[in-house]
Amino acid sequence: MTWPRALRSLTLRLTLVYMALFCGSVGLMLGVTYVGGVWRPLHQVEDSITRDSDALVATWRGQGRDALIRALERRAAVARPRTAYHVLAAPNGAVVAANLPDWPARRGKEWIRYEFGTYATGAEEEHEAVVRDLPLAGGWRLLVGLDTEDLDEREDLIFEALSWGAGMSAVLSLLGGMVMTYAVSQRLDRINRAARAVIGGDLSGRVALHGSGDDFDQLSATLNDMLGRIEGLVASISRVSDNIAHELRTPLTRLRAELEELADAEDLPEVRERTGAALEEAGRLQSMFEALLRIARLESGPRESYGAIHLSRLLEDAVELHRPGAEDRPLGLITRIAADLVISGDRDLVFQMISNLLDNAVKFTPPGGAILLEAHRRADRVEVVVSDNGPGVPPEDRSRVLERFYRGRGGDAAGFGLGLSLVAAAAERHDAELSLDDAQPGLRVTIRFRA
Repeated sequence: MTWPRALRSLTLRLTLVYMALFCGSVGLMLGVTYVGGVWRPLHQVEDSITRDSDALVATWRGQGRDALIRALERRAAVARPRTAYHVLAAPNGAVVAANLPDWPARRGKEWIRYEFGTYATGAEEEHEAVVRDLPLAGGWRLLVGLDTEDLDEREDLIFEALSWGAGMSAVLSLLGGMVMTYAVSQRLDRINRAARAVIGGDLSGRVALHGSGDDFDQLSATLNDMLGRIEGLVASISRVSDNIAHELRTPLTRLRAELEELADAEDLPEVRERTGAALEEAGRLQSMFEALLRIARLESGPRESYGAIHLSRLLEDAVELHRPGAEDRPLGLITRIAADLVISGDRDLVFQMISNLLDNAVKFTPPGGAILLEAHRRADRVEVVVSDNGPGVPPEDRSRVLERFYRGRGGDAAGFGLGLSLVAAAAERHDAELSLDDAQPGLRVTIRFRA
C-alpha cells in the first residue's frame, strides 16, 4: 500500500482524531495543573497584598508618613512564607523607604509582575514579585508586594511541559498512526487481493490468516467460509447444469421418437398409444423440473417463521401413504413412533422429506425385506430414523447420493436422483442434522430436528 493511499485511509484519519484528542487531553491536564498550581495561588497572593495595602493606605491617611514607614518596616520584619516587599517614593521620585533593589517605573497599572535580582548570598539571585502600585495624596507613590518566585518557576515548568509534551505527543501519535495505518492496510490488502482473485475467476482464492486470532483474523475466517460456500455453490451449479443436460438427453430423445412415430401413425389406437407415451415423458420432465425448482427455492430462498407440527401424527400419515406400495413388493413396514412429538417447521415440507425417504426405502429394499421408521426425543432434539435391510450405500457414495441426479448403484432407474437432494435441502432449511449410516445391512437415514 502506497503512502499517498495510506494518507487517505480511514485508519489514519481516526489516528489524527485520536492525536488531537490526546494532545487536547494533555493540554487540559496541564491547564488544570496551571489553575491549581499557579493561577489560584497568584490570586491568593493578590488578596493578601490587597489587605496589607489597604491597611497601609489607611495608616497613611490617619496617622501620616512616619506611621506608614514604621508599619512598612514591621511588615517586612514579620516572618512569613513569602518575603514582603515595599517602596515609598516622594513626589520627586526620592525613595523614603524600600526593601527592593529596583522597581519598575510608573506604568499606570495597579498590578505589576516583574523580575529583579538580589545579592544576599554574594551572587545574583533571580526573584519575581507581584506588586500593587498605589498613588497617594500629594503625588506620593506606594508599592506593596510579595515574592512569587516559586510560582514563577512552577509556571515556567508547566509551560515547558506543555510545549514539550504537546509536541512529543503530536509526533509520537503521528508516527504511531503511520505505523498502525501501514499494519492495518497490509491486513486489508490481503482481503482485497483475495477478493480481486475471486473477481478474476479464481474461486479457490482465500484470505491468508495472520494467526493472531484478532478481529481481522475472525473477519478473514468468515470471508473464507463465505468464499468456500460460493465456490461450492458455483461448482454445484456447474454439476447441476451438466447433470441436467445429461438427464434431459434420454427423455427428450424418447419424446422426439414418440412424436415422430405419432406423426407417422395411421390408425387411431396407435395414435392414442403414442400420444400417451409422449404425455408420460412430458409429465416426467415436468416432475423433474418441479423438483429442481423446489430444491433451488429451499437452498436460496429466505427463511420463514414456521409453526408447530404434530410430528407423531405426520409420520403415521406418511406410513399409511406408503404401506400399500410396501405390501405389494412385499415388504414389512414397522413403526416405533413416540407419542406427542412436536417440532417447528413446514408441515408439507417435512411430510415430503419423510415420504421421499420411505419411497427410496421401498424402491431399494428387496422383496421380503423390512423397513423401520422410528421417532424419539433425544435431549433437545427429536430424532427420526428410516432404516431398511436393502443393499445400502457404500461409505464413499454417502455424500454423493445427496447431490442432484446421483442415483447410486442399482435401484429403480426410472427415478431422477432428486429425492435425497430435496431431503438434504429441506433438512438444512429446518436447521436439522441429516446423516446416512450403515444399517448392517441396508441404509439408516437419521434426521435430528430441533425440539
